[in-house]
Amino acid sequence: MSVAAATRSRGVHPPGLGPFTLGGRLGPGFLGLVIGAVLWEMLARVWDQPFFPPFSAVLMRLFELVGSGLIIGNLINSLFNLFIGFTLSAVLGVTIGVLMGAYTKVEMALDVYVYAMLTAPSLVFAPVFFAIFGANDPRPSVIGVIVLYTIFIVIVNTVAGIRNVNRPLIEMGRSYLASDRQLFFKIILPAATPLIFAGLRLGMGRAVKGMINGEMFIAIVGLGAVVTSAGKRFDAEGVLAVLLLIIVVALICVKIVQIIDVRLTSWLPATSKKRRRA
Repeated sequence: MSVAAATRSRGVHPPGLGPFTLGGRLGPGFLGLVIGAVLWEMLARVWDQPFFPPFSAVLMRLFELVGSGLIIGNLINSLFNLFIGFTLSAVLGVTIGVLMGAYTKVEMALDVYVYAMLTAPSLVFAPVFFAIFGANDPRPSVIGVIVLYTIFIVIVNTVAGIRNVNRPLIEMGRSYLASDRQLFFKIILPAATPLIFAGLRLGMGRAVKGMINGEMFIAIVGLGAVVTSAGKRFDAEGVLAVLLLIIVVALICVKIVQIIDVRLTSWLPATSKKRRRA
């Protein structure tokens, strides 16, 4: 008797053969989204409030906005701001984090500022950006807000990654007469990469938040302008439609960072990868 036949005879379904085959293939995340959409639709139909439209109506409104051409141009504008802001945050954040993690004096000098800025509301610095960049071109101010939302969480995780490298690995490298450069690029940086990318994933979510907040409250551009315009018209369907689009953008961006993370940390043992996913 085959393994599959034996398991079926005992009522046990192998992976992909059970009653939840669709969920097993598409993942629990997809099922969670479907259940959330169904609950949204049912609650909206039962509650019947104008500020809480059904999911189907929001979806139709999103298709209307895309068809009208209002979304595409603003989406491209927002994604450009997000790309520039996140790239600057990643480069500067990892560089500063490495310096703070490698040199105690640098960490002592910058640590208080990093944690102060991490907890401070970034939007309060909008007047500073206007004073520096001017009000004629809003893009630098929006990018500045994205950087403030993102860079400090990247710094904190990078410092933790550098500081948590196993000392025996470094001592082993020194016993093989590795130079400081070789120790950094061959041992310290690869070992710190998982925590660095954890910070980048968190930073990407904060970057999307900073992008929308900057576009809504500092400069009325991009998707933030669409949300603001719909809100002024009390268009709940339009606001929620753009919100859905923003969530999709955030999920895709975080997934891209996660794919790069998996590529660069393919050397990790399978047990370590399971612990990271957990």
